[in-house]
Amino acid sequence: MRLIVALFLFISISGSGQWKSFTLNVKGDTLNRVDMNGKKQGPWSVHVDDLRGERGYEEEGYYENDQRTGTWKKFSLEGVKIAEENYAWGKLHGKAQYYTYNGGLLREESWRAMDPKVAYDTVAVYDLKDASKVMNWVVVKNEGVSLKHGKWTYYEPREGTIEATEFYVMNKLRTENDEFIGDDDIRPIDVSKSKIDTSGKKALAKPQAILDYEKKNSGKKKIKSRDGQTGYLPVP
Repeated sequence: MRLIVALFLFISISGSGQWKSFTLNVKGDTLNRVDMNGKKQGPWSVHVDDLRGERGYEEEGYYENDQRTGTWKKFSLEGVKIAEENYAWGKLHGKAQYYTYNGGLLREESWRAMDPKVAYDTVAVYDLKDASKVMNWVVVKNEGVSLKHGKWTYYEPREGTIEATEFYVMNKLRTENDEFIGDDDIRPIDVSKSKIDTSGKKALAKPQAILDYEKKNSGKKKIKSRDGQTGYLPVP
């Protein structure tokens, strides 16, 4: 009997020894784990109380090497879901939905994160009338933030009806005339003639469109905008 008890204690100590810190929930699950290198790992749960007029919330999701990954959900302290986001490389990636504190859907966003190993990314621009037809390609420099990409839908939360719809291509708003607002910073390129490295292992020759982009934007002051970073709460 003593041998069994001793063995159980050894397993417990060995299992917790790989974490610098962690917590246990009421079910005994291990949460909020920080490894010996100080990086967050695995399932996490965050509780924030009301403070100075700001409403509190609870948030749950998954960390991988200190970066948010997969689906994260945010709830009011009353248990109502107020946000659901998806992450890759610690940044918003894919669909994000935001709700009122009464549970009504406010809007659906679409984001694209970029692999930090890749300096530039190219995406196809599809025909608005024929989603299978590629009209051209655009190239974007990796600034380390998420970019608005895809369909954004705004709702009337009480009725659930659509109030407005927007389409983005790598942070550029696409108009009904098939133009891009602020399109000076993104130019179509012929990817068949370009050598853009996506492996992150070897630097290849940059296409002329990228060289033009760097020359045009060198020394420009960055404009603050919604960039897919965390800490955002919907309006009650």
